[in-house]
Amino acid sequence: MGYLASALGDTAARTELAMLILGLILLLLGIFLHVSILYTIGIILLIVGAVFWILGSVGRPIAGRKHWY
Repeated sequence: MGYLASALGDTAARTELAMLILGLILLLLGIFLHVSILYTIGIILLIVGAVFWILGSVGRPIAGRKHWY
């Protein structure tokens, strides 16, 4: 993850990437272990991470902040 995060740039990009990866891991664990709360949290983290990543990549401030740390 270090190489990808440094390639993406700032701390906000690393946070968004970490949120996406954690969401994917929780989603897969929820599917394979049949634990619905992990599945639900994984989906939520994937959606929120994707929205923050898209809004951050186009340079749009989110809730009045230019970057989320």
